[in-house]
Amino acid sequence: MSEKIPIASDHAGVEMKNRLVDELKKMGYQPEDIGSNNPEAADDYPDYAHPLAKEVSDGQAKRGILLCGSGIGMDIVANRYPGVRAALAWEPEIGELSRKHNNSNVLVLPARFISEDTAVKTMKAWLGAKFEGGRHERRVEKIDPIEK
Repeated sequence: MSEKIPIASDHAGVEMKNRLVDELKKMGYQPEDIGSNNPEAADDYPDYAHPLAKEVSDGQAKRGILLCGSGIGMDIVANRYPGVRAALAWEPEIGELSRKHNNSNVLVLPARFISEDTAVKTMKAWLGAKFEGGRHERRVEKIDPIEK
């Protein structure tokens, strides 16, 4: 069975999200589109970040993808959930390093500041990267000692 990847955006990222959903399907993943689906809605990013972050936090999904205008709002909301390590990435190398060094499990993309092609490349780099462990494991364990 293919990995389920929840994906969500506010109005600013709808078109980019739709492209990423298509790419995820082509790559053999099972995208779960949480919304928004209206680029004119002027909706609120927390309405989409909360359900996705909860899924990852609860273990219903291993990884997820969020988009909003700057990416910052989605990133802040997602990182409030236990076990979620959301990383704002604006180019492939940042996405890849967030997996390799920080074991990120939510990719956040700034839809108003990158092209769709860069978003696709960043997502693919992030999905293809593996956590390196080693010295990075020690560092990741120090991120949120309250959870322990």
